[in-house]
Amino acid sequence: MRRIFRLVLGALAMAVVALISALVTMRFAIHGGEVQVPNLAGLTMQEARSLSASHGLNMTVENNFYSTVVPPGRVLSQSPAAGALVRREWHVRVTQSLGPQKVSIPSVVGQNERDAALAIRHQGLDLGTVARLPGRGSVADIVLAQTPPPNAAGIDRPRVSVLLSEVSAPSPAAFVMPDLTGMNYSLATLTVTDAGLHVISVQPLQSAIPAVTSPSSGAAPIAPMASSALPDTVVAQSPSAGHRVVAGDAVRLTIAR
Repeated sequence: MRRIFRLVLGALAMAVVALISALVTMRFAIHGGEVQVPNLAGLTMQEARSLSASHGLNMTVENNFYSTVVPPGRVLSQSPAAGALVRREWHVRVTQSLGPQKVSIPSVVGQNERDAALAIRHQGLDLGTVARLPGRGSVADIVLAQTPPPNAAGIDRPRVSVLLSEVSAPSPAAFVMPDLTGMNYSLATLTVTDAGLHVISVQPLQSAIPAVTSPSSGAAPIAPMASSALPDTVVAQSPSAGHRVVAGDAVRLTIAR
């Protein structure tokens, strides 16, 4: 009995040791791949890149800003911040300082998009957001406004955004629906087509009203009433005469047979 007890106790001890070893190994596996982000502020791009690589990190220049404090070509800010714990091969994004603003913002209002972009880049600036305003001007892609304005000082980014004109498609001509009733079907169709409309359905009109029986018992049925409209003549239309229509609208006709 004691022998069995010692065997069970030994097996439990080995299981506990194995579990502890697994937990320690897992902890090292998780935290062993973590590194602390170094402080890159104020370093040159080459220094920041080398320091990041020595910590097993990648560095990416994400933005460029003007600064009166940090010399040009050095790190102005970074993300994640210095001291943060990240996994190896993590990308550290930095903003590069351009130093104080020394370029003049050109005036591109009134220029087309291509010429405006060339003028902006000629000054060492970047073309920022390009937006369009429909229904302004008779020519498309003309600069209506820009940000920042010409010769602006104290800007933070070397970027000029522009607002371009966009010519809207002309609205279809509207007119009053003509009266087609009484016209021959062929003439009515020609009139509709010339107006830029199109006939989508033609319905025949019953030529007579069905016979009905007199209320009096045994009375002869009342003879049907024939239609007075000539065959192939328009007796009804939709839209009706006088309604507002535009080119491309559909027309339904009712024709006498």
